[in-house]
Amino acid sequence: MDAIASHRKLSLVLLGHLETLLERMVTDPEQPLGSLSLLSSSEEAQILTAWNDTALDLPEKRCIHEWFEQQVTRNPHAIALVFQEQQLTYEELNCKANQLAHTLSALGVGPEICVGLCVDRSLEMIIGVLGILKAGGAYVPLDPSYPFERLSFILDTVQPPVLLTQNHLVDGLPACWGQVLCLDTDWNEISQASAEPLTTQVNPRNLAYIIFTSGSTGTPKGVLLEHQGVCNLAIAQQKCFPITTQSRILQYASLSFDASVWEIIMALLAGGTLILAPREDLLPGPELLQLLQTQSVTTVTFPPSVLALLPSGDLPDLKTIIVAGEACLPDIIRRWSPQRSFFNAYGPTESTVCATVAECFSSDLLPAIGTPLINTSCYLLDARLRPVPVGVPGELYIGGIGLARGYLNQPDLTAERFIPNPFSQATGARLYKTGDLARYRPNGEIEFLGRLDHQVKLRGLRIELGEIETTLVHHPAIQEVVVIVRGDQPDDQRLVSYIVRVADHSVTSGELRQFLKEKLPEYLIPSSFVFLDSFPLTPNGKVDRRALPEPGQTIQTERPFKPPRDRLELDLALLWAEILNVHPVGIQDDFFELGGHSLLAVSLMAKIQQGLGKTLPLATLFQEATVEHQAAILRQELENQPWSPLVPLRPQGAKPPLFCIHPGGRTSTGLSEVIPISRSRSPSLWHRG
Repeated sequence: MDAIASHRKLSLVLLGHLETLLERMVTDPEQPLGSLSLLSSSEEAQILTAWNDTALDLPEKRCIHEWFEQQVTRNPHAIALVFQEQQLTYEELNCKANQLAHTLSALGVGPEICVGLCVDRSLEMIIGVLGILKAGGAYVPLDPSYPFERLSFILDTVQPPVLLTQNHLVDGLPACWGQVLCLDTDWNEISQASAEPLTTQVNPRNLAYIIFTSGSTGTPKGVLLEHQGVCNLAIAQQKCFPITTQSRILQYASLSFDASVWEIIMALLAGGTLILAPREDLLPGPELLQLLQTQSVTTVTFPPSVLALLPSGDLPDLKTIIVAGEACLPDIIRRWSPQRSFFNAYGPTESTVCATVAECFSSDLLPAIGTPLINTSCYLLDARLRPVPVGVPGELYIGGIGLARGYLNQPDLTAERFIPNPFSQATGARLYKTGDLARYRPNGEIEFLGRLDHQVKLRGLRIELGEIETTLVHHPAIQEVVVIVRGDQPDDQRLVSYIVRVADHSVTSGELRQFLKEKLPEYLIPSSFVFLDSFPLTPNGKVDRRALPEPGQTIQTERPFKPPRDRLELDLALLWAEILNVHPVGIQDDFFELGGHSLLAVSLMAKIQQGLGKTLPLATLFQEATVEHQAAILRQELENQPWSPLVPLRPQGAKPPLFCIHPGGRTSTGLSEVIPISRSRSPSLWHRG
């Protein structure tokens, strides 16, 4: 009934727009139709003013580390960080961060000075972030899993005078012309510094961090974010979500993505506990479920695709779920929202992580992205920068205190994406042009409709398809390339690259995958490479992306096809074919070369456990991703189990089970053996003895 009422209300609004348009046509018949606004004065005031009435005065001290220090004073002995068997109180974390800050200050770090931070998930990761901020500097996260070339690009672009890392990562990092400091092996020296707070001249308008996001021109772009935006976000979180000093918040996102900022400040600026874990424990399978249970996690922020794959389990402590990074389907809300607070958050990196939030309920047919956070404004505008009426699609522009300065060393791109705010009287007020298409609902909530360009969100990660295309086209064997996302379900979406090769040039998908691995992070590498003679075109000569063939129809592999040799390999090959939508699958085909990714790997392991009754660690797939390897591990496990007298004879068919009792045979317990001759899917078993 709510949906019907909303539809009727929207219909009345649209009729009102038509009436307004007709009145203005009569009043001023000489004006071009496109220049006439559909909005009445009252509607324009509602959209521009009432729905953006989010102003809230912030406390005078608005630097991130200052807010953290307030929590240290209030609850010094509360647990701030947990990583496996390790933990730090707020006082312990503060002292270590202070020691690092004094060390960095002695090396010249201060306001507007950048410090590289390349560490694995650990307590040192958070110590590094806070130590850099306390020294007055800005941290630049570098994911250790990134390829050498990308790490080199970031370091060359930023040129940080200091790089914080860990000893085991040093040999894999590019040469840094600044000081390299290891937070593990150099800690004895760092710990000699003062544990008292360092006095700096840093202020809320100083740089806090730089996040490098995917760039449409083929190179990542560094987004410059300030302290005031992060602190404004922390206040907004505490107003939107039930966060207390008892909250235990999972740190899920990589430090190289701005969602990590969201998680860190949600915990540490509110006095809660931040739960850290190794990467392998965060894939949405039994390990993640167990982590949520054993650590009594109360609050998580996940991409919807993670919730789609996370197995059901008893999670009495999990009270708040926030989804972000991609569209959320109603089925996910219905599954996870009962007895919990469930929110849908939206925002680009350029607006300090988040701009809008909506609370969602199991009855929602299509979740909204909500309304603006405090000190944030959102406008849906047409091509002439005029506000569009309710129900009419427009491009989403964001303003407010959380806007980034712009892009590092890219003034032209900054001027293109950050424009003067025509609706504000404040000096220097700007709007960020998101490229997202959205529309207002009658209640003022914003509904996300899609992109106006080729940027996509995949498994919560922001991807410029142009960056992948530009990188690929530099390969000498490639003439043209188009990259798209295929798949209807959040857990089944994947990048597919379509290639037209240069005449008389040969290249394989394996060679292209290796070429990209040397230049791009794993999340930017397509799952499939499809080779075509030419691209299908629309009548106006552009590539018809909708006509591109399914990758399963044309997938190629460089390995010779070797069919399954026994029932176990056949079962595994069929599971792979089902999950990857690729037929047939040979025992030496690589799971990831056939289009697999980490979320599909979780699905595969779940199906192996369900179908074969065996649980394999995800690490076994990352070690060697072939059916042959997985079957060998399963056979080894079976050999280590107690011998069974039941052996399948004919495992296929659809007849009811039939059991034969062999009166002459006895088990170790003295009971007669019960031998099933057939069962569902018609298994037949025979007695060995």
